[in-house]
Amino acid sequence: MGQAEIGLIGLGTMGAMLALNIAEKGFDIAVWNRTTATTRAFHAGAGELAERIVPTETLEALVAAIKPPRAIILMVPAGPVVDDEIAKLTPLLSPGDMIIDAGNANFHDTDRRAAAAAKGGPRFLGIGVSGGEEGARHGPSIMGGGEKADWDRVAHILRAIAAQYEGVPCATHMGPGGAGHFVKAVHNGIEYADMQMIAEVYGAMRDGLGMAAEEIAAVFRRWNEGPLHSYLVEISSEVAAARDPIGGGPMLDMILDRAGQKGTGRWTAIEAQLLAAPITVIEAAVAARNLSARLDERQAGEALFGAAPQRLPAGMAGGLTIDGLEQALICGKILCYAQGFAMIGAAAKAFDWPLPLPEIARVWRAGCIIRSAMLNDMATALTGAPERNLMFAPAFAEKLKATHGALRQAVSVATLNGLPMPALSAGLAYFDMMRTARSTANMIQGQRDFFGAHGFDRLDGANSHHGPWGSHAAG
Repeated sequence: MGQAEIGLIGLGTMGAMLALNIAEKGFDIAVWNRTTATTRAFHAGAGELAERIVPTETLEALVAAIKPPRAIILMVPAGPVVDDEIAKLTPLLSPGDMIIDAGNANFHDTDRRAAAAAKGGPRFLGIGVSGGEEGARHGPSIMGGGEKADWDRVAHILRAIAAQYEGVPCATHMGPGGAGHFVKAVHNGIEYADMQMIAEVYGAMRDGLGMAAEEIAAVFRRWNEGPLHSYLVEISSEVAAARDPIGGGPMLDMILDRAGQKGTGRWTAIEAQLLAAPITVIEAAVAARNLSARLDERQAGEALFGAAPQRLPAGMAGGLTIDGLEQALICGKILCYAQGFAMIGAAAKAFDWPLPLPEIARVWRAGCIIRSAMLNDMATALTGAPERNLMFAPAFAEKLKATHGALRQAVSVATLNGLPMPALSAGLAYFDMMRTARSTANMIQGQRDFFGAHGFDRLDGANSHHGPWGSHAAG
């Protein structure tokens, strides 16, 4: 019998980096890839870590190389491929052995697989892993889902390979079944929104203020030294500063404006609708990526309706400042995260999951794509009142009071001049709705009662719940 402490299937970029991370942290790991040449090349290129890596050429050999009770990580594409690997592994495993899906699975699939595992066969964990290639190699953020006892069996390995924030591992058990993958999906939704809002202020600087890429890089670099300190702002400065190795100009100016996506943001938007949890900033970001793909239509639209000005008129430019855009981005970021954490809270109630919100904020402080300085304060605010909307936490309420004027100014100037800011605009609308005690939904209730006799509540508490138009009206 082998003595590897854990196994891994799938030596693509993420799987290979995760395997090297595990080996570097002192754990012997057996690996297998569908293409044997990939397994051999990976082992040959592992350098000093190769002595802790057991390359195998069959699933049977992989299973034999791992010390029982076995734990095997799947790093394969989400969907049917995961089910196929589980089906192939199951006959080879013994009672108590465990399969860990560490890919970007839809949490509903993870729930289904966990339910099947509970009826017999190998144990099952679904864990969200964030951080990209660098995170997988040097320390990702890990969001665990499944039975707590199963998590505890491998937690020493997962915490060892996770990113560390002031000595605290960014790896936590979120709850049963698909809880880990659900939290990872919300993380990715916030990631979409964060990236979109940064792109929108980049657009305001490029198209509104006529700034060159290197000037924009310097702005992002300065912002990264203040409240907006984050991985995404940091890399945005590097992207804007990079030079094109072919033409010599700014690399950013040569990139086709068509954003890709793997679908996790879309999953988040869909699930938010089912949970009745407004995540308008994330939804706007997903829509913006979808619209970016419609390049031909956008070009036709510009030809038909005209382009937004490449630089604001002198009289308008004063309403759009670098400091104002920084404050607007701070405000938008707070509102986006408030929506994301509120969605997680709604899921905790709907699915009866523990989903520890303060711990989720702490897990995101390092290793993951959305890591930022704000998350430490968010963890503190959520510790005090996890069920309270983050925008109402005293520290963040004060920040919103101080910055929403800048967000309003940026969105207003951009809108008047045709500069699209869908995510920041959505955040501003959310803020205004959340501070309006008497909304316009009374009109909607009146309309619903008129055409469908749906009834309504009265402000005075009277018993009449239909309008004078009559409950029989239809149209």
